[in-house]
Amino acid sequence: MSVVSPELLARYDIPGPRYTSYPTADRFVEAFGPEEYGRFLDQRRDGVAATAPLSLYVHIPFCESLCYYCACNKIITRHHERAQPYLRYLSREVDLHLQHIGPGQAVSQLHLGGGSPTFLSDAELAELMQMLRRAFKLVPGGEYSIEIDPRTVDAARLEQIAALGFNRISFGVQDFDPEVQKAVHRVQPYEQVAALMEAARRIGFESVNVDLIYGLPRQTPESFERTLEQVVQIQPDRIALYAYAHLPERFKPQRRIHSAELPPAADKVLMLARSLDAFTDAGYVYIGMDHFARPNDALAVAKRQGRLHRNFQGYSTQPDCDLIALGVSAIGRVGASYSQNAKTLEEYCDHLDHGRFPVVRGLALSRDDLLRRSVIMAIMCQGEVLFESVELAHLIDFRSYFSAELEALKRLEEQGLVRLTNDSLVVTPQGWFFVRAVAMVFDRYLQADQNRARFSKII
Repeated sequence: MSVVSPELLARYDIPGPRYTSYPTADRFVEAFGPEEYGRFLDQRRDGVAATAPLSLYVHIPFCESLCYYCACNKIITRHHERAQPYLRYLSREVDLHLQHIGPGQAVSQLHLGGGSPTFLSDAELAELMQMLRRAFKLVPGGEYSIEIDPRTVDAARLEQIAALGFNRISFGVQDFDPEVQKAVHRVQPYEQVAALMEAARRIGFESVNVDLIYGLPRQTPESFERTLEQVVQIQPDRIALYAYAHLPERFKPQRRIHSAELPPAADKVLMLARSLDAFTDAGYVYIGMDHFARPNDALAVAKRQGRLHRNFQGYSTQPDCDLIALGVSAIGRVGASYSQNAKTLEEYCDHLDHGRFPVVRGLALSRDDLLRRSVIMAIMCQGEVLFESVELAHLIDFRSYFSAELEALKRLEEQGLVRLTNDSLVVTPQGWFFVRAVAMVFDRYLQADQNRARFSKII
């Protein structure tokens, strides 16, 4: 019997936010710029948060070749000499932060994303890490992760990455089927990834993640089932399973994908259902949304102990903390604010040439935003909202403030996704597979405009 029925999956085959933040990034405004961001950094320096560990995100935008499905901010180039000027600008951005928060701030989480961070050479990665260690203090026991394009590394490079202090890595796989790989312009044989996985274990990385995408061109439920079997065979510690969102009007690379080759909606639902079954049968714990982990992985342990957190990189075991984002298009969070850097390399560099933070939009959160963020993150991370704790933290009467939301939740309760009592909201085991749908009920912006087409599907 399936973990979740295909019928229920089909019912919730609808778009919705991923809630790596609330409000979501589409709500950011251009009125929030470098000056506003600097003020929030100053408030951190002068407030109680000054001693709390930071999280760092560094965006490396370069890729050697174009993956047609990609919706990330990237620059396609084979000119590796472009990395050096970029590192110099990252150094300038770091220096600007030090002017506001001072050197030596503790960091418990670092993530290098892209693009392809492994576009950088070993020497350039070392230079980047030296730059960060000069400015910040990477504390023992932290999570230090990097996204890896398997086509750009071998066992020797993995050893260098470990030597730099990275203890978690993520391989972009998407699909092992050769025909699917050709259709999305990303050919990387199963044997190559399996060998890298074996090397990563030998080297001693604490956690190895594999990214998969269902709904790609030329995929079928049968072909994807073969990929699932191969993934289970190499036994990654974590698996991220994403639904492909075909939005060629927004993302130019996707225009190279032939719509006629995309699997129909019913096949996508079947792929998801089979994925849930395959990973559950293999012993993986469903963390939430699109994440699975082996029972002894830190993420699964954090879920069991109620210590899950969520930020722009997804689920995390690290305590909720301010996130300093560096590089083109990077999104950060400081205090009650979100900020995003310029999306083009030219604009990013221009801001730094003029001695300004490259922040081009963001948001200062209102009291209502903070309240709803706490409720949504409790749903997304703990699967439970205790009304009294929210009332004490935000000085409201929960049932009165959220009367419309509680009424809307009755439909989800009838479907067995949530359980409502006089003093709590609990997401059921089945409801965890649709946790975004539960969180969406509390999204004031989403309920106001109902314009959800810009989001990915919630399952």
